[in-house]
Amino acid sequence: MGLFFLGWFIVLAKGLLTPLLLAFFISIMLMPLYRFFAKYKLPDALAIIISILSMVVVFGLIIWFFSVQIGNLISDFPVIRKNVTLHLNALSAWVENHSPFSTTEQLNFIREQSDKLLGYTGTILSGAAGSVTSVVVLLGLLPIYIFLVMFYKNLLLRFVFFWFPKEQHHKVEETLQEMQVIIKSYLFGLLIQVSYMTVLLGGILLLIGIKHALLIGLIFAFLNLIPYIGALIGNIIGVLLTLASSSELWPVFAVLGTITFVQFLDNNILMPRIVGSKVRLNALATIVGVIVGGEIAGVAGMFLSLPVLAVLKVVFDRTEQFKQWGVLFGDERPERSPMEEPLFRKKSSRVRKMLERENKVEPPQK
Repeated sequence: MGLFFLGWFIVLAKGLLTPLLLAFFISIMLMPLYRFFAKYKLPDALAIIISILSMVVVFGLIIWFFSVQIGNLISDFPVIRKNVTLHLNALSAWVENHSPFSTTEQLNFIREQSDKLLGYTGTILSGAAGSVTSVVVLLGLLPIYIFLVMFYKNLLLRFVFFWFPKEQHHKVEETLQEMQVIIKSYLFGLLIQVSYMTVLLGGILLLIGIKHALLIGLIFAFLNLIPYIGALIGNIIGVLLTLASSSELWPVFAVLGTITFVQFLDNNILMPRIVGSKVRLNALATIVGVIVGGEIAGVAGMFLSLPVLAVLKVVFDRTEQFKQWGVLFGDERPERSPMEEPLFRKKSSRVRKMLERENKVEPPQK
């Protein structure tokens, strides 16, 4: 019942919790910059404002770059329409040759589906308007929340310590420090990942001669932040953009091959060295977390799901009554079954450390 009411509260309060969580994670990322300015005796408020302005400039440059690429795509619209018509005619001829549906029947089917789609236009537009409004409100509140979280950080920490008896303060301090290290390394790693994925994927596609190569690289880099699901959507968008920009099919295979190569480098060489293996979340927990986050808060919930799961795992691993949840989220997989090896049925820290060594999970460095 407690889990049910907690989930119900999160769904009802998602409009409040989403910007607060974003502000919390971004505040942790901005702390090194804030400490740099505070070192030169700047007032707290001024150091925080300069840090937030630096973040706004970075995101402004990303938005400007994205808008320029979208502008280039729109300017090629006549060519795109011509290529789309060409590919649709080829697909129609293939369907006619390999199925009992004639071209006339295909056109009637497309017309019927178009009429249904137009019937949903009002609902889609009203939903889109609501989404735009939510994004504007979120972007307006986010800098305010970030400023307040950073300004009252000591007060918030004092509030956390008040919930625990004095003899547990040392463990609470260790947990908070570990959470900060993990969130900071993970989020900075994601920023670096977006940068090199855009440059690497976009650069290779540009050398091959793919149109809108940088746009494909940027879209895939951001979607790749959503585990598993994002990469699939990125591949589909990359193929669609390539098909719309070219009358030939070989660029599609070039795009898919390049994405596969870049993903292999990212997953096996680059990302493990940047982020490390400080918190290992298993694939089952990650996929379920992404889906649940998407159901609760849409795209923002998908992006937030992984850092939230990482924080929860740190807390669960250090709480005696919730250690089983830390095991469920983690990737410290026993090689032998607990049915055969009673040692793996225990919650002891010795067993956890042994599994971390076997699975090469590195402890976070302060």
